[in-house]
Amino acid sequence: MSGRTGSATEARTGAPAPPARLLVLRALGLGDLLAGVPALRALRRAHPRHELVLAAPAALAPVAEASGAVDRLLPASAPSRAVPRTLDWTGPPPDVAVDLHGNGPPSHRLLQALRPPRLLAFAHPGTPDIEGPVWYAGEHERDRWCRLLRWYGIDADPTDLLLPRPPTASPAPGAVVLHPGAGSPARCWPVERYAAVATALRARGRRVVVTGGAAEDDLVARLAKRASLPDTDVFAGGLPLARLSALVAGARAVVSGDTGIAHLAVAHATPTVTLFGPVPPSQWGPPALPRHTALWHGPPGDPHGDRPGPALLRITPDEVLHALTRLPEGSTP
Repeated sequence: MSGRTGSATEARTGAPAPPARLLVLRALGLGDLLAGVPALRALRRAHPRHELVLAAPAALAPVAEASGAVDRLLPASAPSRAVPRTLDWTGPPPDVAVDLHGNGPPSHRLLQALRPPRLLAFAHPGTPDIEGPVWYAGEHERDRWCRLLRWYGIDADPTDLLLPRPPTASPAPGAVVLHPGAGSPARCWPVERYAAVATALRARGRRVVVTGGAAEDDLVARLAKRASLPDTDVFAGGLPLARLSALVAGARAVVSGDTGIAHLAVAHATPTVTLFGPVPPSQWGPPALPRHTALWHGPPGDPHGDRPGPALLRITPDEVLHALTRLPEGSTP
């Protein structure tokens, strides 16, 4: 990632001009960043000479770079999807600040503390000095941030979300990737059901691999044992993002709950079967394309619950297997 620089002052004085800087706050997870890629690209097009700085977790730097929209990542994060307490911003205030993190005073005030001349954000009664559009609770995440920018006169396309193919080869080309974990137990489909899907697919001659985050080794091990997967098809411990991207981009399909790997598969045009609950796909689902299937029975529930949501439990292994058989062959580029 390399910054843009201004040229007017340089032309007058011969000295390099400090770059105009645009700061975007989205200090959330992988899926959140991928859902924000259309908005980031819109900001890049609207401010081609600004250095676009993204405040986000350091581990997401490869995705930020692959988006083609970000010049520099400013490491920022907080537990449980909270707003960071501070930003390690140096130098003059950003010329433009954009809140793609939330809709309330905590994220607004974090950016206001940097004194940007212009702040783009949703309106909120707690920060009446910010003039912006109204927040709609049930809006799809990609649409939400593009609508924010359009309110400020910036054209944004929520379908502009694909990433370039990773430069490294997949460690399991053509495999079906199962990912049993998610950000909360409420979004985790039972391991024994994933194992039933894996067993059926392997009986049909499909290679099946399982992945998991750094804190999901137990889930991965239980699934692998129930499905009798060989060690070569178990990717535990949280793959580095570049290797995970290569695995996903080269997969036949990705089966998971509503979590980051599903969004990564969408970004790489890999077919998906995504198991939704308690949050409906109308808020976080994939684009309406033949290569993506969102399974959902409703009703909505608590996404932070300590056990799988009732809507998620209504999805059966047979439904998942049927959805996989309906995916178009050859849809993975």
